[in-house]
Amino acid sequence: MSLAFKIFWESLLQALGSLRSNKLRTFLSLLGITIGIFCIIAVKSAVDSLQANIVEGFNELGSDVIYLDKMPWNEDPGQNYWKYAKRPDPSMEDYKAIKNKSKLAEDASYTVFTGGRTIKHMSSSVSNAFIMGSTFEYASIQNMKIARGRYLTSHENETGANKVILGYKVYNELFPSIDGIGREVKLFGQDFQVIGSLESEGDNAFNFINFDDVIWMGFNTVKKYVNTKDESNVGRMLNIKAAKGVEMEELKGEIATIIRSERRLRPLEKDNFSLNELSLLSQVLDSVFKVLNLAGFIIGIFALVVGMFSVANIMFVSVKERTSIIGIKKAIGAKRLVILTEFLIEAVILCLIGGAIGLLLVFVALKVISLAIPFAMSMSLMNMVIGVIASVGVGIVAGILPALKASGMDPVEAIRS
Repeated sequence: MSLAFKIFWESLLQALGSLRSNKLRTFLSLLGITIGIFCIIAVKSAVDSLQANIVEGFNELGSDVIYLDKMPWNEDPGQNYWKYAKRPDPSMEDYKAIKNKSKLAEDASYTVFTGGRTIKHMSSSVSNAFIMGSTFEYASIQNMKIARGRYLTSHENETGANKVILGYKVYNELFPSIDGIGREVKLFGQDFQVIGSLESEGDNAFNFINFDDVIWMGFNTVKKYVNTKDESNVGRMLNIKAAKGVEMEELKGEIATIIRSERRLRPLEKDNFSLNELSLLSQVLDSVFKVLNLAGFIIGIFALVVGMFSVANIMFVSVKERTSIIGIKKAIGAKRLVILTEFLIEAVILCLIGGAIGLLLVFVALKVISLAIPFAMSMSLMNMVIGVIASVGVGIVAGILPALKASGMDPVEAIRS
């Protein structure tokens, strides 16, 4: 154990000595390692942070929820728009058919969206808030969290009562210093009572629906003031939640059968609807992020290869400069493995120094970028470990030939030189 520590300590001192005695040469040689580690870890950390924020935003969709829609989520809507544009939107009739016939769904909800509305309370107002009108089941399917007040009762939902639940931002802009629960607001030229407000969605820029800006009411309420059949100004969403223990593919098959029957599609006709779920988005994102990671990896590998040759050059120079010392060590009994290990460790330490500088630059760069974009970027412990392992690997590859040369020297010839 003491011999191993001694070898490591001497190698560390020699590596630091190389840095001190040949600062410019060592800096230029380690620059490739630094740039390589920076490219690989910076791109990987940026992609991981982006992916984590997008996945967090999409998680509100629910992994056990199917979305009936015109278009599939795993195709480019720009390229295939006209292919799906003539399909019918999800309808209330579709919703009722699923509610009445599905045996595998725990529940289903129907929702419409429309934007550009202004809501007022005394001198306070909020413009361009979007309206969401949903059937009663939506809150439980999407796990909506009420911060203040309460949810609609089934009676209020059925009768279309003028009751609203406000998103976090809308509520706080309308009622900056008072409790707004139970107070009246003006919307559609009518009085509505505020019965609740939602928890904040946070700063995630990739929320599928930003509920902080929502004015939420029952479906039977919104259809009194909005033409819910106006396809140009109203969006629609039909959600189906799987019952416990039901496989998503099994539920999809049942829903497809129900909707085909409801829409009177003939046996040979293709579906005029798409059944989407969170896993489709995940598959699309995974393929995109793999390409981005691969691009960063390729750029980083080229830089690491350059750095590897540079470090190897340093090590060959170091072997040449210490030839007589190597001969003396071997003459007094130093094993070949000891000399080999000593130079390998020195090469690894040099690469670790370059890698550490690269990781530090990644950390600083991510902090600066986070200040300029609407979501946080960070370097995970796993990415740090990858950076360290890559540095060690490059050090071993760069140092193996110089170390073999040093360990294979004849002690007499080495001393004479």
